[in-house]
Amino acid sequence: MEKQKLPNVTISLVLGILSFIACCCTSGFGGVVLSGIALFLTKKDEKTYAENPDGYDNFSQLKTAKIIAIIGLVLSALVSIYVIYLMSTGQYSEMMEEWQKMAEEMQANQ
Repeated sequence: MEKQKLPNVTISLVLGILSFIACCCTSGFGGVVLSGIALFLTKKDEKTYAENPDGYDNFSQLKTAKIIAIIGLVLSALVSIYVIYLMSTGQYSEMMEEWQKMAEEMQANQ
């Protein structure tokens, strides 16, 4: 019998990697969503693999995808908590005003 590939490994890897990018671009919340989906898909594939371990050959990729998704989830959760803290203390608006001033200065210098 020919060994098959687990169906969600590739998409789990892609979502795990994208969660790092989404973590930076969406204040952590997009990373939480993407890594959560990736973890859900890896759990689904782990169950599939447990039913027939001899029928699949890319279990090591599944473990890699799970590790990447967990790291993305932790990183995104930390960034989200930090952003929530900044918003609750009022420092977020101050930080955004400073960032806007710096961006305007950079445009003026070009």
